[in-house]
Amino acid sequence: MLNEAITRYQQRVDGQLRHFINAQGETEPQLKAAMKHGALIGGKRIRPFLVYAVGEMLGVPLHRLDACAAAIECIHAYSLIHDDLPAMDDDALRRGQPTVHIAFNEATAILAGDALQTLAFEIISQEGSELSANQQLAMVRALAKASGYGGMCGGQAMDLNATDKQIDLETLKRLHRLKTGALIRCAVELPIIAAKVTDEQASHLITFAEAIGLAFQVQDDVLDIIASTEELGKPQGSDCESNKSTYPKLLGLSGAQATAKSLIEDALSALAKLPYNSQLIAEFARFIIERRV
Repeated sequence: MLNEAITRYQQRVDGQLRHFINAQGETEPQLKAAMKHGALIGGKRIRPFLVYAVGEMLGVPLHRLDACAAAIECIHAYSLIHDDLPAMDDDALRRGQPTVHIAFNEATAILAGDALQTLAFEIISQEGSELSANQQLAMVRALAKASGYGGMCGGQAMDLNATDKQIDLETLKRLHRLKTGALIRCAVELPIIAAKVTDEQASHLITFAEAIGLAFQVQDDVLDIIASTEELGKPQGSDCESNKSTYPKLLGLSGAQATAKSLIEDALSALAKLPYNSQLIAEFARFIIERRV
């Protein structure tokens, strides 16, 4: 059930991304090619999966979720392009392929990230989505907040500043809740906005999202140690080599794995309080800490 849904949603969002990027015209073909390279060379599509799976659980038709799924993946793709740059993590491999600045050049990679970021807001605010103007405005605000200073960008800055330093567990949690967790939380917020749910139900869903968002990053830290370069699609041990702050570094490998498992239990407990069939996203929560990529 889960594998079929992951494949179905991956194919759906990839079709949406291809459509929206192609619709940008022919201003500069190399820039468009770099955008496609950054957005369409594979990936788990965790965030679009959550948009679609949570939205369907809440009774929202898939076509009303397409813009949200494509927009949030544009933001994620832009962040990876910029993270890989020499000034940031300086990675040459992403999803088993050359990173954008390697495949093209550094200036084109910067612009490709910029263009994907702005495309996200063009997509989510388009006419004809069957969402109200108030819903679209709320989505724009949620995506902007999750992406910017108080979310992903702020978390990335904290991560860079924590390199070669010893930080405490609470600081590491806050770093990851922003760097990775904010966009995963947003992937659940967007379908909540598209649906009609009570405040209590929304609160349980946000608790679920925050728990799996942090668990996802903890598992990424674990995989940097135990998975191979081929499995990861990027250099194994790159976090250790860069002397980044990670959960295994702070808690040990077994402590990090126990933390991820505890977070998933918290997520499943939140789901159990909802009056919906949450089997698919419960399976997905378990997948977060069982995956090897």
